Amino acid sequence: MAQRIERYAMVGDMRTAALIGTDGSVDWLCLPRFDSAACFAALLGGGKHGRWRIAPKGRATRVRRRYRDGSLVLETTFETASGVVRLTDCMPLGDDWPGLVRLVEGVSGRVEMTMQMIVRFDYGSVVPWVRRDGDSLTAIAGPDGLALRSDVEVRGKGLTTVAEFRLSAGDRAAFDLRYFPSHEAPPRKRDTRRAIRETDAWWRGWSARCTYDGPHREIVRRSLITLKALTYGATGGIVAAPTTSLPERIGGQRNWDYRFCWLRDATFTLYALQNGGFTDAARQWRDWLMRAVAGDPADLQIMYGVGGERRLEEYEVDWLPGYERSRPVRIGNAASAQFQLDVYGEVVDAIHFSRRSGIGDQEQSWSFLRQVVEFVEDAWHEPDEGIWEVRGGARHFTHSKIMAWVAIDRAVKAIEEHGFRGPLARWRRLRREIHDQVCRRGYDRRRNTFVQSYGSQALDASLLMIPLVGFLPPDDRRVIGTVEAIERELMRDGFVMRYDTQGGIGADGLAGGEGAFLACTFWLADDLALIGRHADARKLFDRLIGLCNDVGLLPEEFDPRRRRFTGNFPQAFSHVGLVNTAHNLYAAAGPAQHRGGRAPLT
Repeated sequence: MAQRIERYAMVGDMRTAALIGTDGSVDWLCLPRFDSAACFAALLGGGKHGRWRIAPKGRATRVRRRYRDGSLVLETTFETASGVVRLTDCMPLGDDWPGLVRLVEGVSGRVEMTMQMIVRFDYGSVVPWVRRDGDSLTAIAGPDGLALRSDVEVRGKGLTTVAEFRLSAGDRAAFDLRYFPSHEAPPRKRDTRRAIRETDAWWRGWSARCTYDGPHREIVRRSLITLKALTYGATGGIVAAPTTSLPERIGGQRNWDYRFCWLRDATFTLYALQNGGFTDAARQWRDWLMRAVAGDPADLQIMYGVGGERRLEEYEVDWLPGYERSRPVRIGNAASAQFQLDVYGEVVDAIHFSRRSGIGDQEQSWSFLRQVVEFVEDAWHEPDEGIWEVRGGARHFTHSKIMAWVAIDRAVKAIEEHGFRGPLARWRRLRREIHDQVCRRGYDRRRNTFVQSYGSQALDASLLMIPLVGFLPPDDRRVIGTVEAIERELMRDGFVMRYDTQGGIGADGLAGGEGAFLACTFWLADDLALIGRHADARKLFDRLIGLCNDVGLLPEEFDPRRRRFTGNFPQAFSHVGLVNTAHNLYAAAGPAQHRGGRAPLT
């Protein structure tokens, strides 16, 4: 039985990641990389679909867990009536193939322990061939293999692998699970304690470079570590989350695969990494972006695979019942084929930021940027599916038009500020034309607020981007009116909804509600600071910080009524928002000031 989402922690090696519950169970693990078929999928279908649990026999009286300081090594301490044991989990770095190390240590007394491993490949549908191979137990199905080595004797029981053992103070038992291609020999035995030490040292060394020194420093650093863990190290692509189909509403249909890289996240992520002190990571993400979008701008997608893959066909896995019966379970993402105008603005803005911060190739990026902007010149009149990837038909979304304006605005600035050659007068005129149209057709004068789409009365949290991207200054009455309208109409128990889904069909064309989208709530905090309501902004930020689970992780959404995490987890966009809002509130000039053109990039 899967646990509540907030009870999971993540470990990873910048190739893939595992979710581990407070009960010592690995309920989600994709091997050999983020978007591969899961070997453990209990999160989406119960224990028979694969899990790996190490825990005391019987019930622990108390469970405590933490990440080691500045690290992605997880420690879970179980207190029982007879003693205390500590379980350490990590995914070692630098091996040819990924794996998971689990070390159990006796702290005091004597504790009876159990281990149960259920391996299923291809999202729980394939039972592997399990056999002993020298000092390891191997599980093979088609091209995939897993090798388990342990310090205790394991045995087969039905279609599972189990062990029972006892630990006294000072005793240790190590378990080492490693992936390998089934046509190759299993990996050689390694020193598990050394692997943990080296992994811990690497993460500590990396996180020590964090330059943020304001309030909530540790939770900001934890967010940056999380973003690094969600990075595919070979390419620099950052997945939105390591999971698929965790529902935006328990029992609902909004269950999407987030194990891909969204272009929309590019500029936000660049600011978070660069301002956090991680220029190399920002450059790697920017380089992934340039490779992924290379080619004809007309073929630009909103998301790509971790290596830049374009084919992300979506299908439903009907043999998995889904998280708490939330169906369907989806693999792949059909939204990759949508036309979303706003991503062109995001790409141009990311290149603009890269140039200003000195992490991009000047001439190469300008050549590509010109092509993108010329495409926007022709396409900005068209309706699109918008930032929320609606499946209910294209519209003239206000946010999409604003981001088209961003694309043209950044191109104009590239000519004005950096001396690049281009049709400056033409693009200035186009910038004004788009701006005028948005202010005329996307603004409701009677209510003094911008609206979700032309001719609509609905509000949308994406309108909070208006001052953040510099479309209008924060002291403009229309900006203030929009912020206040969103506070009145889209706030639920202190958090921001993307749009109103109560009592009918949402903007995405699906019935039923969803949780509050945390990134949007961070944007509101940014806006409140920009319009001078600093106390309100910090109060809201503190409320968001308070949502982090016991190990500092955030989901995509939060159900304020049930007080539960919803959506895929942990969510990169939420952690990007946390990092950037911290800088916006507590630095002299944060990303909101830089991106909106109100402060120089230092």
